[in-house]
Amino acid sequence: MRAVRGRVLAALRHRATKWILIGLGGLATVVLLYLALTPTGRYLSRAGWEEARILWRRRDIADIVADTAVPAATRAKLRMVLDARAFASNVLGLKVGHSFTSFSQLDNDTLVLVLSAAYRDRLEHYRWWFPLVGSVPYKGWFDFDVARREEANFQSRGFDTYLRPASAFSTLGWFNDPLVSTTLRSDTLALANTVIHELTHNTYYAPGQAEFNESFANFVGARGSREFFRARGQRGAMTEADDRWGDEKLLAAFWKHLHRDLDSTFKAHAGEAAMATRLALRDSIYRAAREELVFRLGPLLRTIAPRYVERVRLDNAALLARRIYLTDVDLFDSVWVREKYDVRRAVERIIGIAKSDKKQPYDALRRWIAGAGRRGYGGSGGSIPGIAPGPGRAAGETGRVRVGRPAGAPAPGNPRPRSGLDLRGGGGRRPHPRGDLRPRARRHPGGAHGSLLVLRPQRHPRHLRSAGGGGEQSPPSLGDRRPGRRVGPHPV
Repeated sequence: MRAVRGRVLAALRHRATKWILIGLGGLATVVLLYLALTPTGRYLSRAGWEEARILWRRRDIADIVADTAVPAATRAKLRMVLDARAFASNVLGLKVGHSFTSFSQLDNDTLVLVLSAAYRDRLEHYRWWFPLVGSVPYKGWFDFDVARREEANFQSRGFDTYLRPASAFSTLGWFNDPLVSTTLRSDTLALANTVIHELTHNTYYAPGQAEFNESFANFVGARGSREFFRARGQRGAMTEADDRWGDEKLLAAFWKHLHRDLDSTFKAHAGEAAMATRLALRDSIYRAAREELVFRLGPLLRTIAPRYVERVRLDNAALLARRIYLTDVDLFDSVWVREKYDVRRAVERIIGIAKSDKKQPYDALRRWIAGAGRRGYGGSGGSIPGIAPGPGRAAGETGRVRVGRPAGAPAPGNPRPRSGLDLRGGGGRRPHPRGDLRPRARRHPGGAHGSLLVLRPQRHPRHLRSAGGGGEQSPPSLGDRRPGRRVGPHPV
């Protein structure tokens, strides 16, 4: 009897194994056909091939740092990357895995070209869908000719397009992302910011919520890198990080108001018959926005060169692309203030809030902030984003504080800049908190990190500068920055 039962069980196991193998073979066939025959499949196949090439070229950063044949400046930057990575793990509580423990030298000065597209008569992204990450409002190409053809295709269909290079990308922890040579060209502040930004994606990424993911990572990169330089005793770098984030927030408020005015105008003239009216009013609003940028916002920016506001591209695709990385960033700072300027606690709090309402994480943040205000979080109820404790004072302590950004920083619950910036005019410029508006070391804003195939933008190399057509495509390189103070072994 036992022998019969054993033979029956063996036959069942054999049959089950056979069907499992057949099922796996069928699944593999379906996957291969998907990758070979569908546009998204071919795109993912090319992305996987390029990722494999990058991973194949990896070299441990620790070995490079110990190699005296490598230039000292390069070794110092790479050593700082390891320090920033350790800080992100040990102090900020981010999930680092083995990301940024290796370095890959690329053949090109551009890693990937990233395309955004938007309808010309309404503020709506064209969105692409990918497995695991969901719907995203951008797409990156390693094949630059294909990227340009895709941009031309969208333009022929009546879309605004915004094609720009990116210097790094994240695989959201699926692979041990190396630092690539295009990222290493950044100054030390931007480099530390990028490392922390990308590790934030490893820690939390909500599928289909690109604006929240990128804006949250921008906040963590800015505030986290500030704390990193404070821990290293580099107060000049810390102050510069404050000022850069202050400028980003001021620009974020401007893009938000521009978005609001355009959206209300488009909706007030709905319908196919009013398309010509919508387009004419849109052009008028963008002309007014340029004047606001040059004559009213530009003088308030402490770290961004005047040429940026003079040449920055203004159309629906560019506006929506910037909003991906700078949507309601004052909300994240509001949580940071209520968590007594503790970045780690703020990160944990924001992730917990976002998980409570995955479809509307910003609404969840607003509800929590409103409730925290009633409960008296953060000590001083008058604290606002952008203000850090002054020397000798603990976080949350009342009294005099050091203001880490120019006038115009939006306060919690009041996102409109206090300087009165508005496309409809009105309101003069408040006195600058540091007494004047004399130019200092200036930069062009970064802020375009990303995930999957999109990250920090860089200046177009010579052979790419015509991509996208007209206007400033992305921030110029360090060579375009005015000489300024040094924040470490490399110029800012």
